[in-house]
Amino acid sequence: MPTLLILADAETAVDAQTFASRAARVGDGAVRLRAADGILVMSCAPIAPRGILDTSPTVLGVRVLGADPELSCDVVVDGASLRADGQALRLPDAGMRAAWAGVSPPVADWTLLGHLSSTDLAAAAHRGMEDVATAVPANAGEDVVRQIRSAVWGASDPRLDGLPRGAGFVAQVLGFLGQDAETVPLRESGAWLRLSLRRGHVLVRRAGGIRRTGAS
Repeated sequence: MPTLLILADAETAVDAQTFASRAARVGDGAVRLRAADGILVMSCAPIAPRGILDTSPTVLGVRVLGADPELSCDVVVDGASLRADGQALRLPDAGMRAAWAGVSPPVADWTLLGHLSSTDLAAAAHRGMEDVATAVPANAGEDVVRQIRSAVWGASDPRLDGLPRGAGFVAQVLGFLGQDAETVPLRESGAWLRLSLRRGHVLVRRAGGIRRTGAS
């Protein structure tokens, strides 16, 4: 019998499937689902290091949705396998492993640092995608493509207060950037930085700290 996660309503279930389908197209395609006290937290890692020599930052996308108050879970699954089923989210028969899911961002003690513009995030994503397309040679192998993407998305962007350009990419690819511009709070807790948009959150963690240039 399939496992069903009961959510707040059918619309929320469709929202969850939409997020999962977007997450499935980037990074390792994995989605972590954590539920407790009527809240479902869905997270994915479109950008994350693969191996000890990979210097990519860890950039997570997070969507928070309403769930059945009695629902409690913490699983990692293939995002492409999640399906809305009425008010529920249908899980696959088997889960998967994801190294990035082993380190959870803080849930409290976030300090407001300043604000960014969603238009700057969109611009960073656009510039990065153009740079990747230009830099990748014809018939490039997977390792070469990964190195180029790591360099482009891990580069510090002064227009994002020194955050890696990949923060804009994650916001874009997961559908967090709408047509209307918004002011995005930037918060810090320990080694993590968090951008909170209306449609979701982008969290950045980088070994050795993140060089910030001064938020406004």
